[in-house]
Amino acid sequence: MSKNTFEKYNRNRLSEIAYFLFELARKEKTFLILIVVLTFLCGIVTPYPQIAMWLGFCMAAYSAIANDSIQTIGTFIASNSKKKWWILWLYIGIIFLATVFYSWYVFDGDVSHQRLASKGFDVAPSSFSFLQLAAPILLLILTRLRMPVSTSVLLLSAFSTQADSIVKVLTKSFSGYIIAFISAILIWFLVSKYVSRYFKGSKPSKWWMPLQWITSGALWSIWISQDAANIAVYLPRSLSAWQFVAFSGFIFIGLGVLFYLKGDKIQGIVNEKSGVTDVRAATLVDLIYALLLYYFKVISTIPISTTWVFIGLLGGRELVIALSKRRKSKRSKSIKKATKLLRRDVLYASIGLVLSIMLALAINDDVRIELINELRMLFE
Repeated sequence: MSKNTFEKYNRNRLSEIAYFLFELARKEKTFLILIVVLTFLCGIVTPYPQIAMWLGFCMAAYSAIANDSIQTIGTFIASNSKKKWWILWLYIGIIFLATVFYSWYVFDGDVSHQRLASKGFDVAPSSFSFLQLAAPILLLILTRLRMPVSTSVLLLSAFSTQADSIVKVLTKSFSGYIIAFISAILIWFLVSKYVSRYFKGSKPSKWWMPLQWITSGALWSIWISQDAANIAVYLPRSLSAWQFVAFSGFIFIGLGVLFYLKGDKIQGIVNEKSGVTDVRAATLVDLIYALLLYYFKVISTIPISTTWVFIGLLGGRELVIALSKRRKSKRSKSIKKATKLLRRDVLYASIGLVLSIMLALAINDDVRIELINELRMLFE
């Protein structure tokens, strides 16, 4: 390739990149303006803790639920796409209110089901840094890019007072992925023949719909008991009655917006998986996921990344569906597709994980020093 040809090629590539960025900015104009406004607000209110905690909470509430919606209400939205959005919203919203009210009443104002009682997260922040407030903005951007992110790691690590707390969350989350992946493979190998024989080409019986609603409701309640900590981390560990009303009311309205948008862009991660629009398949996914989250809730109060559990579950299921194809050519093609989806989901979650750890190290001097000391001792 000559020098002139090489320069021409580079100019064309730069032109393509510039055009892509211009089109992206044009299509996402409203979203980009929102990000700029929120960033500006974070800079203004950072010195005022009482205002900052509510701004951080509001951004964390919508961004966390919007990103994690694919895990809990994603299959519910996909399999009930013909239902009116406000009916789905009221059902899920009422379950949310009941779940957080129970925690608030039983645990003396704590809405996190004691997920924030573990060491390193038990003390509410008395002041905020700009990066702590801006963490949900990063989550909003990643959600807009359809990237499933560990909201537990991203939001909680920004407030952890000990490096050991972050390590415990990561350890529990990675073990959750492995257990979910293996469980999905074993379960779908057992039920795949039944599913392919009775589900394919037949309409679901009437009793599947109420069963799916019950299963989705149970999953949503269990998920809230795990991930409410990601949202409540900005607030006092014991909320007054008025603080609880503000907390629950804002999220209830936010859920309405999410259902009106039909899960927004990240919903595509669920919709592209095999058969989740079938109410029967959606019920099985929700049931297994609910059982796994309940298991992790019982074994300890350490927060867990439900995102890693979810992508492990869907990844194992997708792989078994691909392997069960009878025709060799079709099976080979399906395995490639399943492997591609699995790698992409893990890659996106890993990107969010790296960004979360970098954010935690940039925010918290104590955590950074502790981690550096541990690494130094490891290599000495």
